[in-house]
Amino acid sequence: MSTYVFGHTSPDSDSIIGAISLSYLKNQLGEECIPTRQGEISAETEFILNKFGGKVPELKTSVAGEKVYLIDFSDKAQAPKDIMEATILGIVDHHKLGDLTTDTPLECWIRPIGCSNTVVKEMYDHYGIEIPKDIAGMMMLAILSDTVIFKSPTCTKVDTKAVKELSKICEIEDYKQLAMEMFIAKSAVEGASARNLNTRDYKSFDMNGTKVGVGQLEMVDISVLDNRIDELFEDMKLMKEEDGLHTILILLTDIMKEGSTLLALSDDMSKVEKAFNIELKNNQAWLEGVLSRKKQIIPFLQPQF
Repeated sequence: MSTYVFGHTSPDSDSIIGAISLSYLKNQLGEECIPTRQGEISAETEFILNKFGGKVPELKTSVAGEKVYLIDFSDKAQAPKDIMEATILGIVDHHKLGDLTTDTPLECWIRPIGCSNTVVKEMYDHYGIEIPKDIAGMMMLAILSDTVIFKSPTCTKVDTKAVKELSKICEIEDYKQLAMEMFIAKSAVEGASARNLNTRDYKSFDMNGTKVGVGQLEMVDISVLDNRIDELFEDMKLMKEEDGLHTILILLTDIMKEGSTLLALSDDMSKVEKAFNIELKNNQAWLEGVLSRKKQIIPFLQPQF
């Protein structure tokens, strides 16, 4: 019986590539694992897969009765609805510990570093498993994506070391240039719907019984969205109603300016203003130096609830 490996809903590159890299490792260790995904891949992830000949993992949104490994999350709100009917064998992550619980002991690799694929790299090293050239390249770009080419405050020396070692395996010398090409692909918005933009990297959180959604769109130049802000807000209203959210935030992150425009809708906007010590104007604010949802948004927002 196969075991399924997957990341969070609205999967980003770390979740998709992590499912691939972790599945390969587990297969080498004698466990039959299949990489899967909970949602559609992004333009960035497509770029990574195409660059290194990777295959899109199969879509799987129901896991009742299955054995599973989770990567890049441990929050119930980011899992399949029937996750509590599955047997969770392990979690590989780099976020805060979520609210998922298990009935049996499990393998946990959770590290306060920049990317889940960096954790997977440590697992390969620990078990002495050689990383194939194609998987090394995909892991390298996933780490460069999550750490915003080492600019994110979540980035550690462990991440930079992993990228350098992976770049040698996949024989990519100028990995920063390749990462910029990846971010340019990620920044493409022509023809994309407001829902597509709002959910390219979107996560739901249960903050002490209150439902909160936080999305992030990382781009080389966010000014290309200036004429679509009203459209994004209209869709945020729909998402808030559809999911019964108290608060929804969308971060438009400019990797060159190294900051984010925050778009916010909430039943109590004062909670958002207090969290980031800001004054919202037209439900917007510029957050200087904010690149990381994990480290610069969630830890400040959650105490408000």
